[in-house]
Amino acid sequence: MPERMSTTIVNDVLRGGGDRFVYLVSAMAALNGLLFGFDTGIISGAILFINDTFPAVENSALIEGIVVSGAMAGAATGAALGGRLADRIGRRRLIMLSAVVFFLGSFLMAVAPTVEILVAGRLIDGVAIGFASVVGPLYISEIAPPRIRGGLTSMHQLMVTIGILSSYFVNYAFSGSGAWRWMLGAGMIPAVVLGIGVLKMPESPRWLYSHGKPDRARAVLRRTRQGDIEQELGEIKETVERESGTSLTKLLEPWLRPALVVGVGLAILQQITGINAVMYYAPTILESTGFGSAASILATVGIGVVNVVMTVVAIAYIDRVGRRALLLVGTAGMTVTLAILGVIFYLPGLSGVLSITATVCLMLYISFFAIGLGPVFWLLISEIYPLAVRGSAEGVATVTNWLANLAVALSFPILTANIGPSSTFWLFGVFSAVAFAFTFKLVPETKGRTLEAIENDLRENVGVGD
Repeated sequence: MPERMSTTIVNDVLRGGGDRFVYLVSAMAALNGLLFGFDTGIISGAILFINDTFPAVENSALIEGIVVSGAMAGAATGAALGGRLADRIGRRRLIMLSAVVFFLGSFLMAVAPTVEILVAGRLIDGVAIGFASVVGPLYISEIAPPRIRGGLTSMHQLMVTIGILSSYFVNYAFSGSGAWRWMLGAGMIPAVVLGIGVLKMPESPRWLYSHGKPDRARAVLRRTRQGDIEQELGEIKETVERESGTSLTKLLEPWLRPALVVGVGLAILQQITGINAVMYYAPTILESTGFGSAASILATVGIGVVNVVMTVVAIAYIDRVGRRALLLVGTAGMTVTLAILGVIFYLPGLSGVLSITATVCLMLYISFFAIGLGPVFWLLISEIYPLAVRGSAEGVATVTNWLANLAVALSFPILTANIGPSSTFWLFGVFSAVAFAFTFKLVPETKGRTLEAIENDLRENVGVGD
């Protein structure tokens, strides 16, 4: 009875409209982020025990890096395909496809008899992660009204952090038995939830209009907006007609070049500042400070909690203080905490107080990332590109992000083995300082603007007329 009542309430909301409807379908789309976070975070604990099953992983920093970074290689491929697929088959269908691929990848990893099959599963899972990283923010940014778009689109990043935190809990739950197959296979459960949830979601109104379905686009806008929708519909119509027949090469035109630079630049900087080296290897990093395997994973749960809490803070302020302010504060804080981490790991004999200090410093680093580069990057790349190439252009930025992610995940064990953890953290700190300067100089403010108004700003800045 309670289950039937819950389903009835959800169906009633979905049949209705307004903000409640927008929040609900945005939350469903953001499940992409939960899977994205879960399937990237789960390897951090599993790798401690995969080493025991496959000695080749334990004996080679390169093979360990390949197992961890296999999902990143798949994600780059998924993002490259996902942008075009989002424009071609629609945002909603791509969400469904990502759920199916997530399930297949998680299943293959759980039953992998060899390292090669495990890496294949990671690659397949990564393709789904790439799909999710493109289509989640894209769908939400197009379904949400401008006044709450920032917070709702950032919900995707919140779900990423919740997914990561969930993976840490799963890792800890199975750490006693070292059951890494159960850790990796647990991703099948949220994949099924996403596949069911997407059945109730409407398609993006902007995609519908651009594919010759104006009546359906109007119907979706009526359900997701308060008041008159004709002005926004007119803006969508104008941009669709103006950009009919455009292609990805349009991004190379002078008026769009600033958006391309910002998207690709932030994509690279988000990764080379070290966030996923910390996310993928946090238990390994903490284990090197003197913690045991279970204690390292438990401490990582604390890091995950901080990540979620600070992402909530970012969502609360992103539509108030703006994107640039959060980016500047976040990158400045990351620079300082990475510098301190480098000092801590430079000191001999890490134990006791230094171990705790390192853990606190990692939490502060995550906090600054979670209020800045974490949510703001994904929000900006869903806002700054024109409708005609939005999915594909977001795909370009996302592919770049995953390639940078791959490079960091693959190189981190090698860097720490050759130049040491202190120099590695200092290197990430230098890149964080570069991210601060890049933001200050080039990143625009998009708070409170319609997507069409942001596009018009790009045109006017270089004198491009209609």
